[in-house]
Amino acid sequence: MRFRQIHLDFHTSEAIANIGEQFNKDHFQAMLQAGHVDSITVFAKCHHGWAYHPTENNEMHPGLSFDLLGAMIEAAHEIDVKTPVYISAGLDEKLARRQPDWLIRDMDDRTNWVSGFMTPGYHQFCFNTPYLDILISQIEEVVSRYDANGVFLDIVGIRNCYCQYCVASVRQEGSDPRDSEAMVRVWERTYANYTDRVRRAVDKHKPGLNVFHNGGHIRRGRRDLADMNTHLELESLPTGGWGYDHFPLSARYAQQLGLDLLGMTGKFHTTWGEFGGYKHPNALRYETALCLANGSRCSIGDQLHPNGYMDPATYELIGMAYAEVQAKEAWCADVTNVADVALLSLEATVPPSGSDHEQRTFNADAGAVRILLEGKVLFDVVDKYSNFNMYKVLILPDGVALEGDLLVKVEDFLSGGGKVLATGRSGLNGEGNQFAIDLGVRWLAENSYQPDYYRPSTDQGYIRDASYVMYGIGQRIQLTESGSELGHREDPYFNREIFTFCSHLHTPSRLNDGGPAVVESVSGIYMAWDVFEDYAIKGSLILREMVMDALNRLLQDKKTLRTSLPAQGITTLQRQGAKNRYIHHLLYASPVRRGTDIEVIEDIVPLYNIQSHIRVNEPIKRIYTAPNLSEITFEQMDGVVTYSLPQLECHQMVVLEY
Repeated sequence: MRFRQIHLDFHTSEAIANIGEQFNKDHFQAMLQAGHVDSITVFAKCHHGWAYHPTENNEMHPGLSFDLLGAMIEAAHEIDVKTPVYISAGLDEKLARRQPDWLIRDMDDRTNWVSGFMTPGYHQFCFNTPYLDILISQIEEVVSRYDANGVFLDIVGIRNCYCQYCVASVRQEGSDPRDSEAMVRVWERTYANYTDRVRRAVDKHKPGLNVFHNGGHIRRGRRDLADMNTHLELESLPTGGWGYDHFPLSARYAQQLGLDLLGMTGKFHTTWGEFGGYKHPNALRYETALCLANGSRCSIGDQLHPNGYMDPATYELIGMAYAEVQAKEAWCADVTNVADVALLSLEATVPPSGSDHEQRTFNADAGAVRILLEGKVLFDVVDKYSNFNMYKVLILPDGVALEGDLLVKVEDFLSGGGKVLATGRSGLNGEGNQFAIDLGVRWLAENSYQPDYYRPSTDQGYIRDASYVMYGIGQRIQLTESGSELGHREDPYFNREIFTFCSHLHTPSRLNDGGPAVVESVSGIYMAWDVFEDYAIKGSLILREMVMDALNRLLQDKKTLRTSLPAQGITTLQRQGAKNRYIHHLLYASPVRRGTDIEVIEDIVPLYNIQSHIRVNEPIKRIYTAPNLSEITFEQMDGVVTYSLPQLECHQMVVLEY
């Protein structure tokens, strides 16, 4: 898989004529070269349903007079640029008007506009209908006739559907369509059958050709779904609804799955389908660097104008980022992440329920990742299939129930010397009425007060000797003999309601001792609130201080990395074993809010003299910056390497050779 890819959209209405009339092979090639592009996903079929090549299994766009797909593939291959081919699988608006009985329907038998797209817009097809046969024939036609370097199938996933075909399927197995669990089984089988048929259709003509099924999110914990692909493409446009939290969370999970990884952002100011919107060059520099820092290749989304002319401004913009990526590739291939901490994704512990697997961010997961990034903790995001014993600390965020095989794995982790950081209802058994492992506390009940207050008894908090408001749901707990209190809870005078309220927001603390709130035991540390979800929603700094104090207590001198990089900086440590070196990535940029919901990166502020201390087992022979190969002086004592980076501007790789 190549590092500098373009995902070229082309969703073009039949109401537009003269499609591709300004396509020019030389100009197409010149733009790819200006953008430092080495792979471009070109289009065979769009959301409107039209083909962009001569076809027997579809209809060519009425405004197109030549084989645009073939022309793009030929032009790209002449300059050694690969060409995966895009096919809109879930959407075909042309066919939706002719076969509305094949569309996804809700329980009230209504079709729906596709969420995330402006209305009016597209309608989704159910793969449990005759539509699947048509789609498979279209895929086979493209794969057999064109030199495609892969197939990208879009707008797919497990969908909640009550069309006549899905209802008939559940009744044929003797179940009732009102039974949601029975319907989920139908939807799961429908998607698995679709991916299996695609694989067999592709292999009939080009065995082993790359295939990716895009649903906008890789669901943590569903390795069976991930394994239906040959590689993973993490669609994550920060300004397009995903936000800057999504990619690090997704990548820190996906890198461990054993598949090649591609991070997908866009050149757009907002999201897909935007003509005339351009990100600031510094944003693309940062977003592509973030891919590299997380063991991923890069993909940038673009959309071709209906006239087929590649936009020079776009490829000048992309070229600024991809020139840097090209220079860095040698230090970014075949790497593994170094991690002290495993975050057991809450999403990965939630049973599947139809299309809820497409929820992009669970707040508990997002808040935990934000704290770990800001705290400069080296971490992976894991699921119940991961090897917990690779890590020093396991985080159970807010609502992870422990039972069955998961409980056995956690107990094995603890018996091997690992430590747990649990928050909220995490650690409780499946019934939710007692802790399944010894966390030094006994569960009493969910706290009736919200919000309540936290008073640390240790040296926590950025303001000392304070009662900090806790907005999230709390648990009432009792200390056991194995627990040691690190802070207690305080109650408000009362909850805010119509008959009892005080001031503008919430009632003050009565300054009592409401029982233990943060407790340390031989197993680790427990916190009685949904700390991570609260941080994702409210961002209160005491929450980060609580977590970082806990992690520092649990890791002690086993912590791999300490650095002076500020909170908004991001750092990872990747190991390139075949080259006998570690790659320390440091990034710094500060997204700012523009408009109502768009985060923009514009200014890149340089930082100076960043101090880092890295604990490694190997004797380090040399440290230098890449790709400019500037030597850095360092010391190594008792396994800890200390160095100072003179300057950081957006992204810097520091190479530690052993």
